[in-house]
Amino acid sequence: MELLKKWTNNYIEAGCDEVGRGCLCGPVVAAAVILDDSFEQNLINDSKKLNFKIRMELDQYIKDNVKSYAIAELSPSFIDQHNILNASIHAMHQALDQLHIKPELILVDGNKFHAYNYIPHECIIKGDSKVLSIAAASILAKNYRDRLMIELHEEFPEYGWNTNFGYATKKHQEALIKHGPTKHHRQSFRLKYD
Repeated sequence: MELLKKWTNNYIEAGCDEVGRGCLCGPVVAAAVILDDSFEQNLINDSKKLNFKIRMELDQYIKDNVKSYAIAELSPSFIDQHNILNASIHAMHQALDQLHIKPELILVDGNKFHAYNYIPHECIIKGDSKVLSIAAASILAKNYRDRLMIELHEEFPEYGWNTNFGYATKKHQEALIKHGPTKHHRQSFRLKYD
């Protein structure tokens, strides 16, 4: 199914998405994207439906062909202090802050968002599989975070972050039992082995 290029016909729309909410470690990362009218869909879809190689190939295409995009991350300590939902929304706000064009409508993947600078917003369940700007934001956020977790894996290879990207896989949990948490782990998350 082709994703909607525009949710409305009258406003400059920014699509927003985040990644990393369900992870045991690493930052939460959000992206915001304002599409160009000539933007072509190509293979763009919800980042969870695309393999790593295709996502990485789409990354530069998105960056080169949208009107504006921005990516923001918030640390595990911020997540621990403010909770993951608030951190996710705050990361989206920070991405919106960095856009070079002011949006007139914010399209958010999911069902929760906090008002941002008096700009109307629309929460769209599974928005990353319905709206092109949200799908593009989901790809940029996921690629950014995956690259970061691969880099962090070099420092802490025992946790397998180059393949699990911080999610609670069996290998990751076993490494936590054996080695304990790193500075990149979220202290507020209850682990399955607790």
